[in-house]
Amino acid sequence: MRIAILGATSQIAKDLILLFTTQNNHELILFARRPEVVMQWLTSVDLPSQYEVSVFASFSLDENFDAILNFVGIGDPAQAAAMGASIFDVTLKYDQMALSYLEQHPLCRYIFLSSGAAYGSSFDTPVDENTKAMVAINNLQPQDWYAVAKLYAECRHRSLPNLPIIDIRVFNYFSHSQDMSARFLMTDIVRAIRDNTVLKTSSDYIVRDFIHPSDFYKLVVALLASPATNVVIDCYSKAPIDKPTLLAGMQKSFGLHYEIITTSASVNATGNKPHYYSLNKKARDFGYQPSLTSLDGLLLEVRELLQYNQVDSLL
Repeated sequence: MRIAILGATSQIAKDLILLFTTQNNHELILFARRPEVVMQWLTSVDLPSQYEVSVFASFSLDENFDAILNFVGIGDPAQAAAMGASIFDVTLKYDQMALSYLEQHPLCRYIFLSSGAAYGSSFDTPVDENTKAMVAINNLQPQDWYAVAKLYAECRHRSLPNLPIIDIRVFNYFSHSQDMSARFLMTDIVRAIRDNTVLKTSSDYIVRDFIHPSDFYKLVVALLASPATNVVIDCYSKAPIDKPTLLAGMQKSFGLHYEIITTSASVNATGNKPHYYSLNKKARDFGYQPSLTSLDGLLLEVRELLQYNQVDSLL
C-alpha cells in the first residue's frame, strides 16, 4: 500500500514508521509541518533516504494513496493545556485535508488518531460499547477542549458513512523513545528511576491500559487489511494495570523509590480519569489480538530506555 502519514513528528507515528520499516514493505510518504525534524530523526535511526518527506502544503489531491494515517495532534498534556482552544482549528484543518482527499478518492482508507478523552466522561468506571459521551455543555472548561475536538472529529466522520474512515481511540501509550520530559505518570516514574530520585505521587487509585507500540502496529495492520468500513475502535492491551501494581512492578524491576503524598504535581490537561481504559473489544472483529499486558509492555520499554541511556552515558 502507498500510505500518507500526516503528522510524522508524532512519537506514536515515528514508532509505527519504524515497525512498518522492519515488518513489511508498504510505501510511506511522511508529511509534517517541520520536515527537517523528520529528516533528522530518519538519519538518527539510520533511515536517511528510506522515505519521501514533505511539508503539508505539498499534499495534493492528485497523489495516489491507498491509505492516510492522521497523527496530527498533541501528545503531551502540558502542551495540550498550553495550546488551549486552538486545538479545534488544528484538528479540523488536517482532518479536512484528509476528508477532501477521500471525496475525490473514495477507495482510500483513512485512519484518524482519536483519544479515549472523546468520551468526555469522568471515567469513574471503564467505558464500554454502551458508554455515552458526556460533555458539560453549560460549563465547559479549558481541559475539555482536547476531548471535544476529538469528539467533533468523530461525529464528522460518522456523518460520512460511505467513506472508509476508522477512528482509533488511544487511551494510554508508552514508548522508550518518547519525550521523557513530558508530564505523564510513566515519564515521572522513568525520570525518578533514571535520576535515582524519589517519585512523589498521589494516593489516588487509578487504572490504566497501556498499548505497546508493537500491539498498536498490529492493530493498524489489521484494520488496513480488513474490508473497508466506517467505524471507531478503542485501543486495549492484554490487561490493564492499576497504580499500586504499576508502582510495585517498577520498584521490583528497576528499584523505583516512591512516596505517596496527599497532592500531586502532575499535569492533568483533560480532567480526572480514575479508570481511563475501555472494555470495548470491537477490534477483535478485525482480527486484532494484543500480545502484551500493560505491565509486560511497560517493563519492555522502560528496560530498553534505561539500557539506551546507560550506553549513551558511556559514549
